[in-house]
Amino acid sequence: MTIKEYVKQRKEEIKTLIDGMERKPHITIVQLNEDAASNAYVKGKLKDADELGVVATLEKLPIDTSEEELLSFIEKLNNDDSVDGFIVQMPLPKQISEEKVKLAVSPKKDVDGFHPLSQLAPCTPKGVMNYLHAENVQIQGKNALVIGRSNIVGRPMAKLLLNESANVTVVHSKTSPEDMARFIENADIIVVAIGKAGFLDNRFKYKKDATIVDVGISRDETGLHGDAIPDLPVLRQTPVPGGVGLLTRLALYENLLDIVNNK
Repeated sequence: MTIKEYVKQRKEEIKTLIDGMERKPHITIVQLNEDAASNAYVKGKLKDADELGVVATLEKLPIDTSEEELLSFIEKLNNDDSVDGFIVQMPLPKQISEEKVKLAVSPKKDVDGFHPLSQLAPCTPKGVMNYLHAENVQIQGKNALVIGRSNIVGRPMAKLLLNESANVTVVHSKTSPEDMARFIENADIIVVAIGKAGFLDNRFKYKKDATIVDVGISRDETGLHGDAIPDLPVLRQTPVPGGVGLLTRLALYENLLDIVNNK
């Protein structure tokens, strides 16, 4: 099943659940940038909400909004009973601390899953795991390699894989080229999330039955590129575009449903 087919099927299931609710879930998206990638992502999230029957509100604040003003706005959303969950779209203007914002969002409304006390997994790792399950990829006892150690993808991805008893290795910019090649060659599952176009290429050897999940996305004059070149000699490889971005957007609404159902 392609990712597009999987996402379409899950959306239909979620829409059926929402159609049966007395009150439609309400998500708010707060945006303080004019970043092209963010604009596209927000547009996609609003489109998803419309398809699923979710009430979505976009709050666009001026780029010169102060940190204090944003934190005050977040507190207002924390206390607004009509809002089930909300996200603050990254990146933020330089005058605002990303860490303070993540901590300000109530764990009970944190659909992104970024708060340390949140019971929800961050959307990208959650979306990836759900897709691996849908594809019946064996995780238990398998060698899983996570390339990248960010707090948004790499570290939580490693944690979710470890929770399912994979043998997890995390590599990063300080890993030697020799070790990198050895880990890649022995991996059954590779999740690459470093934002370097075409990093995984034919320099490396791969297991024929390996699964590559390409989280990275880079843009240049020729278009969008993943962290892996297309058509590597493996059993399964997620495409860019039309891959993990769709899984991330889907997981956002799965997290929203979890919030609503656990109230």
